[in-house]
Amino acid sequence: MAVIIPAKDEARRIAATVRAAKAIPHVDLVLVVDDGSEDSTQHVAREAGAVVVRHSHNRGKAAAMETGAAVVAMRDTADRPQRLLLFVDGDLGETAVNTAPLVAPVLDGVADVAIALLPPQPGAGGRGIVVGAARRAIQSMTGWTPTQPLSGMRCLTREAFEAATPLAHGWGVETGMTIDLLRKGYVAIEVPCDLRHRASGSDLKSQLHRAAQYRDVQLAVNARRVRAVAGALSGRRDR
Repeated sequence: MAVIIPAKDEARRIAATVRAAKAIPHVDLVLVVDDGSEDSTQHVAREAGAVVVRHSHNRGKAAAMETGAAVVAMRDTADRPQRLLLFVDGDLGETAVNTAPLVAPVLDGVADVAIALLPPQPGAGGRGIVVGAARRAIQSMTGWTPTQPLSGMRCLTREAFEAATPLAHGWGVETGMTIDLLRKGYVAIEVPCDLRHRASGSDLKSQLHRAAQYRDVQLAVNARRVRAVAGALSGRRDR
């Protein structure tokens, strides 16, 4: 199994995240995708034991995930099953090992994608507006109501990942992925994981971050609604 860690300017936490990821059972590859960092993220990650690939400039989380999955595919061999993909945020530090419960449901075929449910995060300053919008959109389009639709820690099969590509842009990637997979008949579950990451507070920078999240989630949802309408109209014409 491969752990893929998209990271930008995570030099302070990436070493601990990599070491913790390497301790997850079944993991034989930890890959950090340095998405145009301006600090020493790539060097620190490499020294901690990760395979590192780097974008020369920031391309966004979705692009980093796609790059990571492509590199893992190149390292898969024909005589072995394709690796499961476990996506982990770079700021989890030593708690990254606690994503381990996501693996068993996918490895055992219970689900195609297992998504981490995080406990309340100290210092979080959001009001749930973006989470609520994503949750309602997923429910209305798929019938499934996730608790934490924006959770980036998720384990999935190679087949499921490819079914979800191309990924939605930016912070809409998780919402878009969930909608695409469920509408194609894949099974998603949420699994509690004791994770700690750098939470967004209530300062201006955090508010701008949540505004960007909201924008990207709405773009991802609207694109899928348009696609669904187009598919329905096409189906009617084909009758």
